[in-house]
Amino acid sequence: MGAEALRDVVRLRPLTQGQQQRLVTLRRVAELMDSAFVVPGTSYRIGLDPIIGLVPWVGDLVSPLFIVVLLWQARDISVPKIVLLRMLFNAGIDAIIGAVPVAGDLFDFGWKANQRNLALLERHAYEEHLASAADWVFVLVTIALVLLVAVVPFVLAGWFVAWALAHISR
Repeated sequence: MGAEALRDVVRLRPLTQGQQQRLVTLRRVAELMDSAFVVPGTSYRIGLDPIIGLVPWVGDLVSPLFIVVLLWQARDISVPKIVLLRMLFNAGIDAIIGAVPVAGDLFDFGWKANQRNLALLERHAYEEHLASAADWVFVLVTIALVLLVAVVPFVLAGWFVAWALAHISR
């Protein structure tokens, strides 16, 4: 590891045998969920997550349960809280868009929240990295988008009421 790579590393730390085994198991499950199979005639990989997502109720439970396990492991190895929040937002985006029939299932083919979160977990598993600027930007942009989505209906309703009152008084 070069000097530049060590700049962001706070300290190297050993994982317990149990933590190492859980990471191996989580890697296998994430690959199964997001990239187990090659789409014939392409190099694109898909997993069971979007396929299971087609099954009502079951598909809505499998991925969130796996995310809970990933988050628990991340907490166990002391991943920075902002990275945990980023993992939660990855899962939230997957859940919210995934709840839209058909479009959500198509979104699952590309978003691959399980592998995104596992990559974040593995980045902090063996070397305790500080949270990156990208972690902060992702979280702040996501919060801004959530606030925007929450405010837009009220702005539109206010605009509509003002427009209706202006036209009724004529």
